[in-house]
Amino acid sequence: MTEARYLDDATTHEFEATVETVRGSDRVVLDRTYFYPTGGGQPNDTGTISVDSERLAVTDVRKRDRIEHVVAGDAPEPGTTVTGRVDAARRRAHSRYHTAQHLLSAVLLDEFDAETTGNQLYADHAHLDCAYDRFDGDDLRTIETRLNDLVASDLPVRWYSLDREEAEATLDPERTRLHLLPESIREVRIVEIGDADDPFDRTACAGTHVESTGDIGSVSVTGRTTQGSAHERVNFVLE
Repeated sequence: MTEARYLDDATTHEFEATVETVRGSDRVVLDRTYFYPTGGGQPNDTGTISVDSERLAVTDVRKRDRIEHVVAGDAPEPGTTVTGRVDAARRRAHSRYHTAQHLLSAVLLDEFDAETTGNQLYADHAHLDCAYDRFDGDDLRTIETRLNDLVASDLPVRWYSLDREEAEATLDPERTRLHLLPESIREVRIVEIGDADDPFDRTACAGTHVESTGDIGSVSVTGRTTQGSAHERVNFVLE
C-alpha cells in the first residue's frame, strides 16, 4: 500500500521512493508518494520521476487499490530508487482553490442555507454547485465580500484524522457530509478553518490546502449558472 504522504504534508515537492510494481508499461506504483491523485474535485498533480540522469514526466496520477503514476516513457523496474518532483506551482494553485472552495461552502451554508452538492477546481478557476433556487447580483456581491473578509482575517487551516464514529457523533453532518463517504472508510481526514475551539468551518476532505486563508489571495465571484431544478453553480477565480 502506497503511503499517501500528501495527506499530512502539502508543501514537500521533492522526495525519494522505491518502485513497488509497474502496471502495463507506464503506470508506476511507489512505496510512498507526495503526488496527489485526481479526486474530490481536485485534479492530479504532475511533475517528474527521475532515475539517475533519466527524467520521466508524470502526466497523470490515479488512485485505485494503489496510487498509480502514469509516466511518459518506459517505467523503471521494480526495486528502483527514484526521485519524485511535484510541480509546485500547479500544486499550490490547487491548494489555494481547494481552501477557497471550503470557505465558499461555509459561506453559502451560513448565508443562504445552501448545501454544497459538488465542486470542480483547476489551476486558474473553479466552480461549486449547491442546492439553491437562484442567486442574484446582490447575492453574488455578498458572497464575494464575505470570502474576501475571511481571506483578510488570515484564519489558520489545519487537518487531522478522526475515527469515523467519533466524527459522526460530534461534528455537524451538514458541513462534514460524512454520509457521502463509503462505509468502508473508518478513519476520516478532517480539515478545519479558524480557531481550534470554535472553527469557522470543519469538514471531511482528502484534498490539499494552504496553511492559512491569507494564502488564498483575492477572490472574484465571476458569475452563476442554473444547474437544473433548485441547483445553482457559483464560478470564481483567485488573484
